[in-house]
Amino acid sequence: MSPGARVRFVLELSAIVGKAHVFTHPDMTARYVIDWTGRWHGGTTAVVRPGSTEEVVRIMRLCREFEIGVVAQGGNTGLVGGSIPMHGEIVLSSERLDSIEAVDPIARTLAAGAGATVAEAHTAAQRVGLTFGVDLASRDSATLGGIVATNAGGVRVIKYGDTRAQLLGIEAVMSDGSVLTRWKNFTKDNVGYHLPGLLAGSEGTLAIITKVLMKLHVPPTHTEVVLAGVETVESALALTDAFRRAGLTIEAAELMTDDGMTLVLQHRKLRHPLGDSAPYYLLVEASGSPDVATVLLETLEQAGDLVVDATLGRGQRLWEFRESHTESVNAASATPPVKLDVAMPVAELESFIDVLRREIGSVFPSVRLIVFGHLADGNVHVNLLDVDPAAAQRITEFVFELVVAHNGSISAEHGVGRSKAAWIHLGRSAVDIDLMKAIRHGVDPALILNPHILPANRPDAPSSAAARS
Repeated sequence: MSPGARVRFVLELSAIVGKAHVFTHPDMTARYVIDWTGRWHGGTTAVVRPGSTEEVVRIMRLCREFEIGVVAQGGNTGLVGGSIPMHGEIVLSSERLDSIEAVDPIARTLAAGAGATVAEAHTAAQRVGLTFGVDLASRDSATLGGIVATNAGGVRVIKYGDTRAQLLGIEAVMSDGSVLTRWKNFTKDNVGYHLPGLLAGSEGTLAIITKVLMKLHVPPTHTEVVLAGVETVESALALTDAFRRAGLTIEAAELMTDDGMTLVLQHRKLRHPLGDSAPYYLLVEASGSPDVATVLLETLEQAGDLVVDATLGRGQRLWEFRESHTESVNAASATPPVKLDVAMPVAELESFIDVLRREIGSVFPSVRLIVFGHLADGNVHVNLLDVDPAAAQRITEFVFELVVAHNGSISAEHGVGRSKAAWIHLGRSAVDIDLMKAIRHGVDPALILNPHILPANRPDAPSSAAARS
């Protein structure tokens, strides 16, 4: 873009949203062009913060006119670099689209702007005696638009499903400025393609999400949390199954390792929660009748050799050990950690972790490995610490090949973004990729929307083309 065209473009953006909501100075744009992991550093023509759907419409029409790419960004908590502008695209931030518009306790729905956070959704639901089904450690920053765009999972997938499963309606602005509104506060809307579901997981490549309509749920009345040390992943799975067979509902089931627990204890200066350490730790939140604690204790007692040691607790005391893993990993690594979110059949988990440990120790001896994740749905967060940046691609490919060998997926709940783009063929067939390209070109032929994410028939050069002189 020529300097003159850039000036005109920024002036027109300012006319749409107000000068105070367009950032071009590097000091103001810095936090929008570096991702949460610290691995992706980009650059932007401008950051714009619209305050309404109508303003998003005008922004998209302007960007189409100037042929400049648009990267939508929510809380910027993603782990794959998908919301970072790398070729001068503008950042369209949803920060001001943050209203909780309505909570319907009868239909059990929540309508909100894309910029509302997951934590705000939880609070709004709790006020009417309901609960929001998506929960993750980044809840205070992650936005509803962001979790839809990446089809986020989190710790409650085992009970409520992923974000797509809880998305009823959507409002979104297409690349030409037209507005898609599919908004039904009931489940059985079976007229043709399910467009909200199509946009879920699209990573900002099909439309700019401005509003969402989400399901809410009746919360459990009686819950307890148990943290158990176990010898093997198989023991953790068997114990989770035993809780279910005892009549309990599993709200969450999380797996940690002794290495990860040690890291958390050191970083947070916490005491070990159990009397004896163990190779693995299973954290289960369970619900049921008022005697849920008694049922848990009886099941633990009957489990015998499956359990090394265990403790019960309520609230966040035991959850702190699980939710502190990410910050502890970041603090302990000498370089930005390589974070790989993968999934596989639960029957493959133990073999995968064993092989991963052995092979990483052999091939990359200076790298430290911390794994944890959502046990019941086979979702493993692979964290590689002290990785030489020059070796990041090689070690990523190494891990992904192991994932595929264990019948897994290279992306479980954070999307493909930039960090996994080179390996999308490991998770999608040629037919899959051609269909994804066809969908993209059908709704965004100019490739304005997040132009360098997910497959598209694009030239190698940056798509933020020179604007009209």
